[in-house]
Amino acid sequence: MNRLANETSPYLLQHRENPVNWWPWGEEALAQARSENKPILLSVGYAACHWCHVMAHESFEDPATAEVMNELFVNIKVDREERPDIDFIYMSALHALGEQGGWPLTMFLTPHGEPFWGGTYFPKQSRFGRPAFVTVLREIARLVAEEPARVEHNRRAIAAALGAEPETGPVFGRETLEQLAEKLARAIDPVNGGLPGAPKFPNPPLLELVWRHAARTGRKEDRRAFILTLERMARGGIHDHLGGGFARYAVDERWLVPHFEKMLYDNAQLLELYALAARDTGDPLFAGAAAGIVDWLAREMTLPGGGFAASLDADSDGEEGRFYVWSAEEIEAVLGPDAPLFSRHYDVSAGGNWEGKVILNRLSGIPATADEERQLAGLRDRLLRRRAARTPPGRDDKILADWNGLMIAALARAALLLHRPQWLAPAEGAYRFIAESMQRNGRFGHSWRDGRLLFPGMASDHAAMVRAALALYEATGKIGYRDDAQAWTELVERHYLTDDGILAMSDSEADDIILRPKPTHDDAVPNANGMHAENLLRLAALSGEPADQLKADRFLDQLLAHAARAPLAHATALNALDFRLSGAAIAVVGTGADDLLTAARDVPYPNRTVVDLSGSDAASYPGMAAGVSPTAGRSAAFVCSGGTCSLPVTDPNRLTEMLQDLRGDKKGPV
Repeated sequence: MNRLANETSPYLLQHRENPVNWWPWGEEALAQARSENKPILLSVGYAACHWCHVMAHESFEDPATAEVMNELFVNIKVDREERPDIDFIYMSALHALGEQGGWPLTMFLTPHGEPFWGGTYFPKQSRFGRPAFVTVLREIARLVAEEPARVEHNRRAIAAALGAEPETGPVFGRETLEQLAEKLARAIDPVNGGLPGAPKFPNPPLLELVWRHAARTGRKEDRRAFILTLERMARGGIHDHLGGGFARYAVDERWLVPHFEKMLYDNAQLLELYALAARDTGDPLFAGAAAGIVDWLAREMTLPGGGFAASLDADSDGEEGRFYVWSAEEIEAVLGPDAPLFSRHYDVSAGGNWEGKVILNRLSGIPATADEERQLAGLRDRLLRRRAARTPPGRDDKILADWNGLMIAALARAALLLHRPQWLAPAEGAYRFIAESMQRNGRFGHSWRDGRLLFPGMASDHAAMVRAALALYEATGKIGYRDDAQAWTELVERHYLTDDGILAMSDSEADDIILRPKPTHDDAVPNANGMHAENLLRLAALSGEPADQLKADRFLDQLLAHAARAPLAHATALNALDFRLSGAAIAVVGTGADDLLTAARDVPYPNRTVVDLSGSDAASYPGMAAGVSPTAGRSAAFVCSGGTCSLPVTDPNRLTEMLQDLRGDKKGPV
């Protein structure tokens, strides 16, 4: 009996007609395994995962393979995006076995959910040194029945590895941060940008760290590394030049060939970076990349009610990338006499540039006049309309609170950086949906789809939504956003803070997992601990209360001790440290302060917190308000850093001059 038909996850629903007797994760499935004394086969994937689809078609849809699975195992299917805590636990178990991780994740567990062996993709037929899936199934079942001591040895070793406390080191400060940022900037590929080699992932938190270092030091080499990376990505095939947005990663070192899935979280983080780059350089390439992400979001990812869908699949019509690639003949048929112009700039040739097909890109850097750029924009629109007639890739339309939080913050920040106030509307719409539909008693669920909420949520859901609330507060001055951020932060610490001073992924009441994982490193999504650290620092800057600053500093110190072993895997934590060392609060007081607020908000988000004391809500910031006050009834701004505030500034132009270091205006050309 396949039990996935009543699930809401699009990934699980893709498997509801498999002949495999799938169970969703839960106590009922674990109880079944215990009652039958059968090992568990746990399969973890996600809707946009290409190799998950391959293994499903080869094995899970095959009656003969399913018969073996059903005979020997209790089979559980998990959507890693719905349950990142389960994914983290069992991926960590695979790493403890010395194996490289990836999806689909295939793990074998005792009837009590304890891992003892696993792998990733297994082919239906043995090839390339990988055993056939059925061979693996039968051998695992044989070991369980005939060599239980070997299974127990593995179980104990993995349990010890999972239960081991991570090493900590001394807390580091400005000097170490400078050294790490310089090391990272020097490691950037000087030709293609990004980290050297293939595949190439964008790694937004690392790029933000490079930007922060360049803004703080004025080092042109570091700024050049940041700009080069974003420029090559924007020109590469990883960028959807017609529909906007970026694919998950490139399989080559030039950013040409994408893994064609599009994820909400990648595009949220890249929107912030492209807005920073556009603000830094004035280059329309970067502004266009940012606007393209927002256009894609509105056209393909915004759901009824305002929330944002999770991802788009890599496949359509059973073939990876088919929706996105072209032939020279098809482009000529659509564009007619304009095809040569387009082909010259977008690398279109009869032989193609990938497996006989054309991935549109501008990596050649052939210059175009202003008139040609306008013409190319029209040609892209024509091709986009033609592409819309193809079978689209599948959309995973579940709404994840943490991924939505990242996009809400990105829209709010990009709206200020690029003077696009219209981008605040979708940000506020998604925020309302998450706040109204995905909370119970003030706590967030993690995933919402078809009216059903997966509850309780993760620490990342709360941290990302606090981040979103703070970004919207700084963009709009609406006090409700700041109040939400404060309330949700208190919930984070009540339900996720552990005795060793860091956040666990799962709620303290979670009872269906073998342990509460406490990772501090970044994954594809910024780590909840790093986000929480910066949230605490920004809340302390808003309140001006020494107690809030002390709490934020203590949490950051604890986090940095965990980061010491692998600091560049903790870029979100390092960015929080940079904000603590270099950021400033810009407090604006008194009525009629719109021009001062505009000048304050024009400072890029990594370096500032805007405290709007210009209205009737000033009394809600007693700590900050005690140190700043209007001058002779006039509005004024104060720049506060390191426990002190500047003299009042009443002229917006003078404030802009004072904020040049924070704005990054002294860096000079690349």
